[in-house]
This record gives sequence, structure tokens and C-alpha cells, in this order.
Amino acid sequence: MDFTFTEEQRAAAEAARGVFAGVAPDAVPSPALTRGAVADGFDRELWSRLAGADLLSLLLNEAHGGAGLDAIALCLVLRESAKVLARVPLLEHSAAAAAVQAFGEQEHAGRVLGPAGRGELVLTVAASGRTGHDPADLAVTARRDGPVWVLDGVQTAVPWAYDADLVVVPAHIEDTAAGRSVLALVPPARDGVTLAEQVSTSGERLAELRLASARIDAGDVVEADGAWEWLHALLATGTCALALGLGERVLRMTSEYTGKREQFGHPLATFQSVAVQAADRYIDLRAMEATLWQAAWRIASGAPGPLPAAGDIAVAKIWAAEGVRRIVQTAQHLHGGFGADTDCPLHRYHAWAKHLELALGPAAAYEEQLGDLLAAHPLG
Repeated sequence: MDFTFTEEQRAAAEAARGVFAGVAPDAVPSPALTRGAVADGFDRELWSRLAGADLLSLLLNEAHGGAGLDAIALCLVLRESAKVLARVPLLEHSAAAAAVQAFGEQEHAGRVLGPAGRGELVLTVAASGRTGHDPADLAVTARRDGPVWVLDGVQTAVPWAYDADLVVVPAHIEDTAAGRSVLALVPPARDGVTLAEQVSTSGERLAELRLASARIDAGDVVEADGAWEWLHALLATGTCALALGLGERVLRMTSEYTGKREQFGHPLATFQSVAVQAADRYIDLRAMEATLWQAAWRIASGAPGPLPAAGDIAVAKIWAAEGVRRIVQTAQHLHGGFGADTDCPLHRYHAWAKHLELALGPAAAYEEQLGDLLAAHPLG
């Protein structure tokens, strides 16, 4: 396959670099030195600039004011956002809007997609389940009661929930042997919906979303089969793109530091042990990149492969979770005492990397999933 980016995809990445050029990751206090969350809300000024550059409507069709691009373009933009630790719900918002467009009814599209593409309506997704280790669609039950759906359950670690206008909540339908699920567009201020503050390892404000007989109009529920699976795959691949962008920035920071820092009259970068460690991390980045584009291409194209797309996504998640951890750990080590200084920007990158690693989940789980897929779909 050809991984050459199209002109439109390259233009989206270039626009993203322009928008993120003025973002300074070290301008936000370190989470280790801040009580509670880093800030009360996300970067609204940056959000407005993203909307002005049409980067919030990237995946939306022209009918909804979008560019009609694909998961690859979104991952290119997310990659740039992670290099500056952009504090905006770009992944969750874009993926939620794309899912509503792909699986929702025309009624959903008319009310949600236009305002979402302009940044006037902020979307996020509850994707972590009750504990962060169980399927998100099994954490909440949904039952039909006339013209409404009634939701009960708990979702943990919902990003940007205090800032969002709508939280997309996957829920399984009660009394269905087939295990069908729906996507509910839940306003956080609705009766029966409460938020309990949580704080991520990156210092950002999360929420535990509690639903107690929350009544959601049928017009705010997406019932199409496969909607949650598709949305979950896009979120996972987008998180791999964030890990790649962060890793690239950290390795560049490490290269610049070891190229300037001298010991015994020579730059650290000239020492063999330093060069070998940096080279190993470069290999991690290239593997993260190759597996990311494979997964994004499978989602964007829908092309068949020897394994289901879930296999490519599992491989990308294995490399992203393991790779980003190794990259920031090596960076901390090669920065010496500066690596442990909470006033150093590297500290924030390390905290965000840990958050991404935890969001992706343990690599061993995806290795097991990949093994199951290989057993079910023998190659050759």
C-alpha cells in the first residue's frame, strides 16, 4: 500500500502546524505543583483558532461545512497537537461528530454537526467504562420508555466533561441477547446526570459520569449497529497519533539537550551509550508511525485485510503504549537532573505520556487480542 499523504491531508497538517505554532507547553503549571486540575477549562482561545482554520470540521462532509477528510487527516492534526500538549478536546470532539455523521439520523446531523464543526457545540466521549478496564458500552444500560431512553450506570475518567455541551455515552440495551448498544448524546446538566471530579496523571480535570434513570429523548440516541465499535476504533487510533506526536517532540528535546550539554569537554550526544539509547527510541518512533498509518488507513478506507481492522489497531496500540513510555523514560534519564525537575517542560510531557499509556491500556492485553485474532483468522 502507498502511505503517501494526499494534498488535502498535507494541507490539514500544515494548517495545524500554523495554529499550534504559538502554543507554549511550559506556560501551564506542572501538575505536580498544582492542587487539583491544571486549569478550570480547556484552552478556549486555541479552540477558536482551530475552528477558524476549519480543523474542528475536518471529518465532516461539505453539507455540514466540513472538508470531508478521513481518519488519516485527523491523525496528522492530532500528531501536531500533541507536540505542544494542546489542551483542547480535539480527538473526542472530532471522533464524536464523525460517528454522529456516519451512523446518526438526519435529525442528529442537523442539530449537532453544523454547530460542532464551528466549535459552538463541544462534544466529548465516555470511553473508559466503569473502572477503565471494562468495556465502556457495558458500563451503562439503556431501556426504551416510550419516546425516551432511560440510562443507568457509571463511566469513569471522562475527559473534558465539565466543558462539554454533550457527552457521547455508549450503553447496552437491556434484555437483548445480541448485546446491541446505542450511543446517547447526554447533556451533563440533564436531570439524573451528575459529575464527580477526577484528575488525570497529566493534571487535567476528568469526571466520573453517573447516570441514575437519566431520560434522553430518542432523537438524541444513535441506534445504528456498529456505531460504538467504529467510534472506539477511531478514538484508539487517534490516541496512538497523540502518542506519536508527543514522542517525536520529546526525542527532539532530548537531541537538542544532549547536543548542547557537555561532559569531559564533549557533547553528551557523542558518547556511544547516549547515541545508542537515542537510536533505539528513534526505532520506536518509526514503528509507532508505521503501525499508526496502517490502522488509520484501515479505518479510512474500509479495505479488507488478512485480519480484521481490530488487528491493525491492536498492533498500533501495542507500539504506542510501549513506545511512548520508553521514549519519555529515556529522555528523563538522558536529561540527568533536569529530567527530574518539575519546572522543566519535560516533566509535563512525561505526565501526559503516562496518561496516554494508561488510556491505551496494557500492551499485553492487545497482544492477547492479536493472538485471538490470528487464531480465528489463520494467515497463509
